[in-house]
Amino acid sequence: MNIKNISLLLIVLFISNTITAQDFQGIATYKSQRKLSIKLDSTQMDSDRHLDMMAMLQKQFEKTYILSFNKEESIYKEDEKLEAPQPAGMQLMIVNTGGSDLLYKNTKENRYTNQNESFSKLFLIKDILQDHDWELSGETKFIGDYECRKATTSRQVTVVQGGVSINGDKDLSENENEEPELREQIVTAWYAPEIPINHGPSNYEGLPGLILEVNDGTTTMICSKIIMNPSNKVSIVEPKKGQVLNQDEYDAIMEKKMREMEEKMRDNWNGDGDGERMEIRIGG
Repeated sequence: MNIKNISLLLIVLFISNTITAQDFQGIATYKSQRKLSIKLDSTQMDSDRHLDMMAMLQKQFEKTYILSFNKEESIYKEDEKLEAPQPAGMQLMIVNTGGSDLLYKNTKENRYTNQNESFSKLFLIKDILQDHDWELSGETKFIGDYECRKATTSRQVTVVQGGVSINGDKDLSENENEEPELREQIVTAWYAPEIPINHGPSNYEGLPGLILEVNDGTTTMICSKIIMNPSNKVSIVEPKKGQVLNQDEYDAIMEKKMREMEEKMRDNWNGDGDGERMEIRIGG
């Protein structure tokens, strides 16, 4: 084979590899469930009512998410559905944080953009991806048709005491002058080397394969369906609208708004009103 033919072959191989990398894409569906930690005492509600409330809350936290991805980018969003109805005559306030409306990640550029509507305002949180410092394990298991490998990491999380307040009988707000209690939490992920991309659900990524399951101690996200290289090209568009902030700035705003909302709700409860009002703080 002469030099001209060798050069032509190399060009063809390069173009072929480039096209393959660009066309490698897919859609993964994840089911999310949360373990609830709520302490009750017998003065608040009877056991039957407690079971009914826990079942209702469990439904609130059972969600479905869609991850659309290619080699370098991904979009993660909740699969929209009607919210579960609240019991008649009861106003339910769940004090909880977290989640995203539209999460775009670019692993090549090591950054993310989270478009989030909170308190009737649209935010655009832009920051660098978190370094999870995964520890790989030789342990394996199958998730669907894919053999997955185990990886773990740890992080510091704030201890939140769960509780229920009925008609404002208990103050569930935390003392803002006290330092929050922290604990170490092990995060376990299972990734599929057969799908050689470093994406995953929520804010998890950085493993040598698509993350199909992750458990952070309170929430489990597990992949229930994967479509690789669908006939219709996957659309991944970075969101552009919203007030631009970094993650720390957004978290500070949300903390302030949350306290204001709790105080306003408590003031309303102290006034006249029909029906039962319930405030729930989810522990973790």
